[in-house]
Amino acid sequence: MTEKELEKKFREAVRREGGKAYKFVSPGNDGVPDRLVVLPGGYIGFVELKRKGKRPTALQRLQIQHLKNLGCLVTILDKPEDIEKVIRQIRETEERPL
Repeated sequence: MTEKELEKKFREAVRREGGKAYKFVSPGNDGVPDRLVVLPGGYIGFVELKRKGKRPTALQRLQIQHLKNLGCLVTILDKPEDIEKVIRQIRETEERPL
């Protein structure tokens, strides 16, 4: 399965949960995760999508670590059978007061 196909399946699964999986692009900040996921209840997480068995680049690993250091949930998704697991991880993060 290509990364593009996985990304489509992931977006559809997030939509079925009532959420949004925004394409995350940050000019001047190459290597940021592919998707910013927002689920009902204020649950937010970043998801880097990869082809099965592929690893993030050094720059992607650096960006992921920066976000984690800020207290953000960041996960890597590389196979369709983990889509529900990733959504569950985001849903189980501690709610943040608005």
